[in-house]
Amino acid sequence: MNFKSLLLLLIFAVILAGCGSTKLDEPMTLLNQDKQEVTFPQDKPALFFFITTYT
Repeated sequence: MNFKSLLLLLIFAVILAGCGSTKLDEPMTLLNQDKQEVTFPQDKPALFFFITTYT
């Protein structure tokens, strides 16, 4: 990929990222490995990891 197309792609990605909403409308709920629901807080930033294994 040449430099001009890479730069255009990077600018496009920055513009799309800036158009997103800053807060979710409803809480995000995921299931952990024990099939229990985990809800992430809305009032402060949260960092979570997805670790997948293939057995």
